[in-house]
Amino acid sequence: MTGEKANFSLNTPSDRLMNGGEIVLQALRDNGVEHIFGYPGAAVLPIYDEIFQQEDIKHFLVRHEQGAGHAAEGYARSTGRVGVMLVTSGPGVTNAVTALQNALMDSVPIVCLSGQVPTNLIGTDAFQECDTVGITRPCTKHNFLVNHIDDLAKTIHLAFRIAAAGRPGPVLVDMPKDVLFASGAYVSPDQVSPLPSYQPAVQGDQNAIRATVALMAEARRPIIYTGGGVINSGPEASRLLRELADLTGFPVTSTLMGLGAYPATGPSWLRVAGQDGSHEANTAIGDCDLMIAIGARFDDLPISRVHEFSPQSKKIHIDIDASSINKRVPVDIGIQGDAAHVLADMVHAWRSLSTAPDQKRLRAWWTQIDLWRAHHSFSYERLDHAIMPQHALERLHALTKSHDPIIATEIGQQTWVAQFFGFDRPNRWIISGRLGTMGFGLPAALGAQLANPGRLVIDIAGDASVQTTMKELSTAIQHQAPIKIFILSDEHPGMAREWGQVPDDNGRSRAYSASLPDFTKLAEAYGAVGLRCESPSELDARIEEMINVDRPVLLHCRVARLADTLRQ
Repeated sequence: MTGEKANFSLNTPSDRLMNGGEIVLQALRDNGVEHIFGYPGAAVLPIYDEIFQQEDIKHFLVRHEQGAGHAAEGYARSTGRVGVMLVTSGPGVTNAVTALQNALMDSVPIVCLSGQVPTNLIGTDAFQECDTVGITRPCTKHNFLVNHIDDLAKTIHLAFRIAAAGRPGPVLVDMPKDVLFASGAYVSPDQVSPLPSYQPAVQGDQNAIRATVALMAEARRPIIYTGGGVINSGPEASRLLRELADLTGFPVTSTLMGLGAYPATGPSWLRVAGQDGSHEANTAIGDCDLMIAIGARFDDLPISRVHEFSPQSKKIHIDIDASSINKRVPVDIGIQGDAAHVLADMVHAWRSLSTAPDQKRLRAWWTQIDLWRAHHSFSYERLDHAIMPQHALERLHALTKSHDPIIATEIGQQTWVAQFFGFDRPNRWIISGRLGTMGFGLPAALGAQLANPGRLVIDIAGDASVQTTMKELSTAIQHQAPIKIFILSDEHPGMAREWGQVPDDNGRSRAYSASLPDFTKLAEAYGAVGLRCESPSELDARIEEMINVDRPVLLHCRVARLADTLRQ
């Protein structure tokens, strides 16, 4: 349900009168907001007037509204909190649509506050007017148009609840300028009734959980298949996943979005699954007799042929979103619920079994998995004269792992990183998983860095994608956010080349090396540190220099051209 006119009854009205800008700021405070990412415009000037008169909420001025949205996503993905963006009407909100769609597809909780022309001008094609509710209806979890000042605080409180509840997602609140200039009553979050139509179940069906554990106790070739829903559920879900894997001895694999929920150094880890996944993970999925999918949507990247997907297995699907269950892959048992709640019940049910399952039944399965592991699906040939991208990432991982870094990536590099960068904890891996947004990584890294001062945050980028949002390096400089941009430069648009698009006579995407900028000089022009690396012999020294500089750094790493990720 979207595009709803905000009109809710109060439990306890307040007599205090505030203007619209004051109400927005107080509502943000009451929802625990400390940082917002935005770009000003005429329709939201009443909010900016209040922002500049207070200090407890920090506003970060981005250079483009898309950057505000991706920064809010990086903030949310690295903290588990709701990210907030503020944009003006017309082109301000249309520039934000990509970020809203990205957040919707990756289940990222953000609240977008947008300005709108005065209510009497809506529908007249006024200056910087657009149908914000209509445009954003398909790319938000919910959206609102606030028509009266007394509904403003209630609507913002509700937006935060909806963004974070159940399967997270973006929520937009559109605010006409005359509403923001008006004065009205402020109400606190506890005075607002919840939305009756959105009360997602968090506790799983106990009969279904017991049936699942009974199948687990008998399985001889099981696998646990996790997705981003485990991470969205919070750190307790990741802890319980590890406990369940240790108790059962089951192997664990993951979608791209789920990396870090189970540690890459864990004994049960089979590495990432899907079209760019490991041989052992994909073959185990194909040969298992029981699959327990937790917070994964069975989307088209790991599963291109539904009828051929794990044909011998009974399938259990655990998801907070009931609409995801049986959506693409028919399952034997579907359990709607929050991952942490369901995993806690599964652990309890497993410990309560009257007879402990015989762990010897899994020996043959693990022997087979070890044979698949011996395939070394991510192996590559090292070169003396050129840096292989795999080697660059292996060295980056080795030299940064003691820092527990947060890694953001661009779309062309996320496969490389998933294969060669191990994640042992949740909320360390920030990608545009489903939309595949060019330029996502730099502003996402910026949001993560501002949310986590003192942490090492790296955007692993390509020479194509990084240019689409390079302007946000200026934001990093202004706000002293020491992000590191590690460019793997092979002079091709990575994902397009990998998928065989825009072929030339070599069957590859056309190079554009003649028009590439000097990235080190470009970084220096912004006020950042620019570094260059072209030889394997200097790679470690350049990475260490990048890490040790307490300023934004761009390291332009020239890698071998025509290197491909593994396609199975």
